[in-house]
Amino acid sequence: MMLTELTAVPGAALPVAELRDHLRMGSGFALAEGQEALLESHLRAAMAAIEGRIAKALIRRRFRWVAGCWRDPVALPLAPVAEVHGVTLVDAAGAAVAVPAARWRLVADMHRPRLAGRGGALPEVPAEGRAEVEFDAGFGPGWTDVPADLRQAVLLLAAEFYEHRHDDGSWGAGLPLGVAALIERWRQVRILGGGRR
Repeated sequence: MMLTELTAVPGAALPVAELRDHLRMGSGFALAEGQEALLESHLRAAMAAIEGRIAKALIRRRFRWVAGCWRDPVALPLAPVAEVHGVTLVDAAGAAVAVPAARWRLVADMHRPRLAGRGGALPEVPAEGRAEVEFDAGFGPGWTDVPADLRQAVLLLAAEFYEHRHDDGSWGAGLPLGVAALIERWRQVRILGGGRR
């Protein structure tokens, strides 16, 4: 399995000013060369770390998921899924065939969205081939679409990254306790390897 981000979070959607305020920086800060880009990079890193822990995209963007096999229904690796744009089967020789939308449907779920067959099972993945699913995932297109506790977790973690940008090895591994507490209810618990429910 492989998940690829096809579109990035636009810089305008990132709360750089909010992080600057969170860090209690002076008004002259914006004039310092490279600081806006530094804050943006810390926000992107914090978002990626939190998304990885909770298996959710915070700000909506497009992804491609590639699987060598599946069973019906198949759990998608990221939530919440707003829309599935297409399902393609690729054989061992690289020939691709789009699966008609009438053959599959999205089973929406905040933690485990699934792709299921419609009017029967999902088509089989070709031997030594793969299935590719393109979908949009995320709470919404803007920062304010992200739930408040996750927004706070991102700001706290980005601030930690900023404060430890010249890490001397004193910062331990793992997430700070406050960040871990904020994201706990969003974590996905896997039972029985993602089988039928």
